[in-house]
Amino acid sequence: MTNKPTPKAGIMDIELYVPGKSNAPAGVKLHKLSSNETPFGASPKAIEAFKASAENLELYPDGTASELRQAIAEQYGLNVDNLICGNGSDELLHLMAACYLAPGDEAIYSEHGFLVYEIVIKEAGGLPIIARERNNTTDVDAILNAVSDKTKLVYIANPNNPTGTYLPFNEIRRLRDGLPDHVILVLDAAYAEYVRKNDYEAGIELVSKSDNVVMTRTFSKIHGLAALRVGWMYAPKEIIDVLNRVRSPFNLNKAAISAGAAAIRDVDHVAKSIAHNEKWLKILPKAIGDLGLEVTPSVANFIMVSFSDAVGKTAADADQYLSERGFITRRITSYGFPNALRVSIGSDEANQGVIDALTEFLRETK
Repeated sequence: MTNKPTPKAGIMDIELYVPGKSNAPAGVKLHKLSSNETPFGASPKAIEAFKASAENLELYPDGTASELRQAIAEQYGLNVDNLICGNGSDELLHLMAACYLAPGDEAIYSEHGFLVYEIVIKEAGGLPIIARERNNTTDVDAILNAVSDKTKLVYIANPNNPTGTYLPFNEIRRLRDGLPDHVILVLDAAYAEYVRKNDYEAGIELVSKSDNVVMTRTFSKIHGLAALRVGWMYAPKEIIDVLNRVRSPFNLNKAAISAGAAAIRDVDHVAKSIAHNEKWLKILPKAIGDLGLEVTPSVANFIMVSFSDAVGKTAADADQYLSERGFITRRITSYGFPNALRVSIGSDEANQGVIDALTEFLRETK
């Protein structure tokens, strides 16, 4: 019998990541609310920069993404040497696991955390440790109780995806203070720009005062550059140096670098997105909650809606009903919520359409 190539141990134990649906039935207007994308698209300035990058496509991009890192540094008042950019923040989450986990090491993430955490931990040969949540919110005590001598990383999405819940800054600080010095706290702040809470902090201050905290951010959400895959990390210089040794030399293309720099400087476009999200984050949960459905309080640009277990009234039934009318939401069974949908905040038309469609769904299934 001929031997076949086989992947290293553990790879085939990783479940495939399945993106949100993107299609509506023929003849039905599509409202894609499955991937937490901004309804405003990219900044016109970012689009202009993207088009201009078509010149000199024969040349390699800047391998250090210096233009983008400088723009980020200026926007947030950071030292450019403490920044690294990635092909989406996902690449940076991968690099942290690749660089700091050896086979047998442990990394912790919360019960309903971003699916990529388990993937990157297993890919590196590490052992994923799940810390139970409390009220669909990351539980600091559960994480600290899960720490062992083998723990090397703790991944926290704040706000969390898919629940939309968050930890206030005093809890994040308590978590950091409770971790051993050799354990790195990875704060995934992909939705930070949307949070309007006075007790929230994305992680910049904590990184600045710590040797074992890093913060990742993305351009895929509020900046509307999901198609270009742009992310960044703010971290101690020692950690930046480690990651730069293993990342691909040209991990960001020229278009992504140019568009990203223009996007982060367009503060008016960001402000418009924040105002729209803040408006609908008040309207949408209340309107859906008034229908008798449970909506988990969210600070991000999406909500999680839980449905009945009764035949014909489940999340699967609602998902099909909404999809047939062009409203594409996200089933989140893989996150541990078999009877809930994640619904992105979309345009005015899409948001009102979801409310109306769910009203009809519940009326028809009485």
